[in-house]
Amino acid sequence: MNFAATYTPENTHFSGLSTRLVAAGMLTHDQSNDAERHVRSTNRSLIRHLIDTVNIDSKALAEMASAEYGIPVFDVSAMNRDLLPDHQISNDMMVQHHAVPLFRRGNRLFVAVSDPMNLAALNEFKFAADMNTDAVLADDAALNQLIRDIAEGSNGLDRDMAALSTDDQYDLEMQTSPAEEEANPHDAADDTPIVRFVNKILLDAIRQRASDIHFEPYEKVYRVRFRTDGILREVVKPPRNLAPRLAARLKVMSRMDISERRVPQDGRIQMKLSKKRAIDFRVNTLPTLYGEKIVLRILDPSSARMGIDALGYEPEQKALYLEALQKPQGMILVTGPTGSGKTVSLYTGLGILNEPERNISTAEDPVEINMAGINQVLVNPKVGLNFAEALRSFLRQDPDVIMVGEIRDLETAEIAIKAAQTGHLVLSTVHTNSAAETVMRLLNMGVPAFNIAASVTLIIAQRLARRLCSHCAEPEASVPQEALLQLGFSTEQLDYAQIKKPVGCKHCEGGYKGRVGIYEVVKVTKPIASAIMDGANSLELDHSAREAGFNDLRQSALKKCADGLISLEEVSRVTTD
Repeated sequence: MNFAATYTPENTHFSGLSTRLVAAGMLTHDQSNDAERHVRSTNRSLIRHLIDTVNIDSKALAEMASAEYGIPVFDVSAMNRDLLPDHQISNDMMVQHHAVPLFRRGNRLFVAVSDPMNLAALNEFKFAADMNTDAVLADDAALNQLIRDIAEGSNGLDRDMAALSTDDQYDLEMQTSPAEEEANPHDAADDTPIVRFVNKILLDAIRQRASDIHFEPYEKVYRVRFRTDGILREVVKPPRNLAPRLAARLKVMSRMDISERRVPQDGRIQMKLSKKRAIDFRVNTLPTLYGEKIVLRILDPSSARMGIDALGYEPEQKALYLEALQKPQGMILVTGPTGSGKTVSLYTGLGILNEPERNISTAEDPVEINMAGINQVLVNPKVGLNFAEALRSFLRQDPDVIMVGEIRDLETAEIAIKAAQTGHLVLSTVHTNSAAETVMRLLNMGVPAFNIAASVTLIIAQRLARRLCSHCAEPEASVPQEALLQLGFSTEQLDYAQIKKPVGCKHCEGGYKGRVGIYEVVKVTKPIASAIMDGANSLELDHSAREAGFNDLRQSALKKCADGLISLEEVSRVTTD
């Protein structure tokens, strides 16, 4: 069946699917009516709207859509990505269109989609592969995982790398400039190895899915370290005397002042791996006792398009986040230490909200990921454009949604809360360890308790834990049940628990591959708001959240461990009792 040829938006009657969902008890009549009104007003797909805004079982939704549209459902979770067809469709295109080519038959390419109305994917894939396309339905959560596996795997990236010739790999950015040669009086030929070495380090870091690169000078040694899956490890020790030339090369690529070595500097590098794939590096220098330490944060725009199902929220936590995102006003706060995935959580929320009828503005320091359709402002305190000033300007720009990179002071907090109380949805981050501590941080800044209780609707505390490698993880049989109960597992969890341990194989690093989010998602209910108004401390607020049924970080981590996703070691590493 050539779905692309037979279905068009004009002849699609989404009320049939909506009726099926109501009859099956998956939607209420009010939800069905609201969804249809939204689809008519925005010309958006019903299934996409339901997936993004309603806590609905994606597998059951796929089966209902299959019955309604007469399209088969394919279990993509059983698909070996190594067997996917060789084609001209990039990973970015799969992420953008939320679709994956599964197999070929003759001159037909069968494409997995979770939304039968995703005609754009079928048409784009048809053009890119020069083949006719047919749709195959997939469970949205399983399709998300497959796309994530492809993005994290080596296939697409290795293809981009392989497309670079040897010379390209050494000329990805600027060659040695006259300014660099002046700062480092060596022959140009002598600097060529420096150029090659730096580019190789950057490429190796991308291949290994590192999040940060550290170039570190010491008295007698110089080392380069990668942070992979949250853990720093040494990768190479170049000669100590190359430190000034390596620093100069990185500063030239980042468009910094290479003659200034006394103060920290910030810069940015963009590395183009192919015509359609680019990786950004945020660069910072720090003068140390033995030279300039330089750290590069690797920013991959595709991480913001993974979808909420790929982040690791439990179903009830996802439902709370989606519910808060659909409110016309209020404040959503995401908290956690540096490198805990706060930015991706915020951008994922913005991606769900990013529709033509909404005016969305963000104030960030720095702008880590560019998003089309969103007005992103880079704050610049040197010229007076701080978070507070950007927020004031946003409120004069008819906003619907505002995102503040971080609430750091009372002025920013007061303006953000005022915006949340006057008909705007505000998203931001605070550097604390838990939901309860977030409230205390705002109180310590000087925000009145009644303003916090009236404006904050949801608090998300999060960490990133290393995910066990699916190829080599083995059952953990050495821990007795009594010890597991002492760690915090419930007896119900132990009935189904698949606790595993890392082993290590060619597919992973020490038994781990990738990371998964651990979350504490707390809705500010009336009892919690009353506790805030009554001056409760962090322990009392935490107790109120547990009484309301919201899991803390440790409980969420234990759930991931019982599901076989993370190890006991990771539970202890990323959470505390």
